[in-house]
Amino acid sequence: MKYFLLSDIHGSVTQLVKVLDIYRSEHCDMLLLLGDILNYGPRNGVPEGLDAKGVTERLNALADNIVAVRGNCDSEVDQMLLHFPIQATYSLLVDEGRKILLTHGHVYNDQQLPPGHFDAVIFGHTHLWKLSTTTLSDGHRMVCCNTGSITFPKNGNVPTFGIMDNGMLSIRDLDNNVLAEAQL
Repeated sequence: MKYFLLSDIHGSVTQLVKVLDIYRSEHCDMLLLLGDILNYGPRNGVPEGLDAKGVTERLNALADNIVAVRGNCDSEVDQMLLHFPIQATYSLLVDEGRKILLTHGHVYNDQQLPPGHFDAVIFGHTHLWKLSTTTLSDGHRMVCCNTGSITFPKNGNVPTFGIMDNGMLSIRDLDNNVLAEAQL
């Protein structure tokens, strides 16, 4: 399967429309949302195209193909608007035997993992994209992927998202240019 990895939309329908065009053109099978979907958050400015209802409508149209986790800006009220569950702190995806932890990053991340072995941990939260491979103390190799943010990238980064296809993870910009890749 081909997965589209997206975090930190923060209610910007303008940015969401751009990435959904790429989602469709890349013929992705699933959209994996890593939290902070509708609310722009008190520490951020108001994003261009702030339209939680517009974001909701576009995502609900894809609800059958979405797996989502809760971000620190997501609430029960947001869940009432969305037709797919968003209240879990993390989700485990198993793809061709590879165990992939999906989380927002405010509870679990590459530095703080729940018990278990994972081939990859994919998160957002910091708005800084990252793609690296680490070897844990027991010798297990794990890919760490922060997809960044399409709405509020930090430290001079461009808006980013990820794609995972046949165990290859890539971070991409909104022109769909590959910025980094790692094999699971």
